[in-house]
Amino acid sequence: MKEFRRDVQSALLRWSTSPSRRPLVLRGARQVGKTHVLRMLGQGHYRSCAYVNLFDVSAKSALSGAGSAQILLDSVEAYTGVRVREDETLLIIDEIQEIPALLTMLKSFKEQLPRIHIAAAGSYLGLAQHEGTSFPVGAVETMVMRPMSFLEFLDATGDDVLARHIEDLDFGFLEGFADRLDRRVRQYCYVGGMPAAVDAFLNDGYQAARDIQTGLLSDYDMDFSKHPQAGGDVERVRLAFASIPTHLARENHKFVFGHIAKGARSVQYESAIQKIVDSGLATRVFKVTKPALPLRAYQDLSAFKLYMHDVGLLAAAMAVEPADLILADTALTEFRGALTEQYVCQQLVSEGVDPSYWATDNSSGGVDFIFRHGGAVIPLEVKAGVERQAKSLRWLCGKFGLRGYRTSLRGYREQDWMTNVPLWAVGAFFRSRPQDGRELSGDDLAPLGQAGGRVDESESEVKST
Repeated sequence: MKEFRRDVQSALLRWSTSPSRRPLVLRGARQVGKTHVLRMLGQGHYRSCAYVNLFDVSAKSALSGAGSAQILLDSVEAYTGVRVREDETLLIIDEIQEIPALLTMLKSFKEQLPRIHIAAAGSYLGLAQHEGTSFPVGAVETMVMRPMSFLEFLDATGDDVLARHIEDLDFGFLEGFADRLDRRVRQYCYVGGMPAAVDAFLNDGYQAARDIQTGLLSDYDMDFSKHPQAGGDVERVRLAFASIPTHLARENHKFVFGHIAKGARSVQYESAIQKIVDSGLATRVFKVTKPALPLRAYQDLSAFKLYMHDVGLLAAAMAVEPADLILADTALTEFRGALTEQYVCQQLVSEGVDPSYWATDNSSGGVDFIFRHGGAVIPLEVKAGVERQAKSLRWLCGKFGLRGYRTSLRGYREQDWMTNVPLWAVGAFFRSRPQDGRELSGDDLAPLGQAGGRVDESESEVKST
């Protein structure tokens, strides 16, 4: 498979060279590219790389008996033929959830063998399920890897120059390429960001990508059965996951437990929903009752939307045809704009945004996403086409004194109360950035007794009577 540039590679390189490095756990859903980026790191920046995949029965058997960090290193050497040397070798343990005790053992590497570079990878499908395993909180560094973002997709298709101009928000330059970027967005909404699907699309076209997507959806369904939650109902997890496209196609896209199955209730399915989210296969976006900071203080935990982790997989689950996306707006506007909203959610999350949404009590109006950016509350309306109406957004901004944002197929425009951001730039536009000199760097108070902080002992003395 072609090697794609992934944003997480920069973070991995910083980890490998950090003097305060801790054992790494790279988390994410299956097939998002975790193994590939770790092996690239090992091959490109270390003298040697020792790789063990615990889905391999013989590898799992070889490492299962390791009772200490040193014994584990000996077992790895015996199995791979690679001696793990301090500061020279990257040790990769893939699918670490297959031996839960190894997660706990990572703490020993931090305390006893800090110069051993060890990186573990695993899907949430396993990592989140071993409730009896002690996760080494504070002793490891965790990173989350997601499907390819739209900008990573542009890189893969050869439009890396456009991707860099989008990162720079160079809208003047990009205006001349609007039609090309519009088509790329449509392609991405069909193909998505799963690396194997992107590779298949680039080599063999749309149907090859759909074949990969169909296989992935089948694999996820089997994974739910392979890693059942303790005391959980596998069938409920499968039904809840399969219902996500149907929920997104309904009014307001709100998740309603009764739509999973006849008579379904939250008490029956809440743990199933949480397992799907923990598995990295979905993003839960909660409703807020007021667009004010901190947003979490105003979350209504009983109301939420559930988005899949990849827009291409949603398109596959909805049986969207290429012509409906590439040659017309049918798939973008049908299903009440579910694909477009999924696309925007995916781009926001890939840039570190934690989105919520707002809706009236009777759900007669709402704003698709509400989140914090640059120290302010951002209300963002998603439009599948070029339509301009945004009545709920205007009302909310007027009531709470907010600046509104809309993302659509229209170009970048600044209006008196609202900014329109092109769909192809929505991720980069809301990427986390320093807040114009307002970032806090630590304790900025002078010690008592120094200039500006002197205490007059005569005034501070406590006198007794």
